[in-house]
Amino acid sequence: MKRIKIHWGTAIVLAFMGFIAFILSFVIRMNTQKKYDHELVTEAYYAKELSFQRDMDREKFTVDTGMEPRIEATKGGIFIYFPEGIDPAKVSGKIGLYRPSDRTMDFEVPVQMTTSPVVLIPSEALLPGRWNVEVDWQYGDDTYLSHRKLVY
Repeated sequence: MKRIKIHWGTAIVLAFMGFIAFILSFVIRMNTQKKYDHELVTEAYYAKELSFQRDMDREKFTVDTGMEPRIEATKGGIFIYFPEGIDPAKVSGKIGLYRPSDRTMDFEVPVQMTTSPVVLIPSEALLPGRWNVEVDWQYGDDTYLSHRKLVY
């Protein structure tokens, strides 16, 4: 019985080829399987980046004026309590709920209040996990913006 001898140079080449095949299999898997989607968080990512400073100024204004809504996650859903002393009928805007793990679950809710300064997003519309809540609203001539990250 003859013994096969592998030269050290051949072993190094085989190890490199195995490593390259291993890396290529990961690259192919990441590009072809749907569960590894690597899209941008928003469609208009670069346009949103340009308005970033304006949004930061609006958030600071919201905090400085004491108009930041309180956001609570309960079993019944997400409650958004707007500041006391405002006329709920004069509030307009939108509430955006963004899911970092799956953008197909993102949705927006218009701010519609009549007597109580509270908006409820029912639990039926939410799946457990992380949500980014953006409250973009207007009262009078002022616009306000608040962001909150929460786990539902």
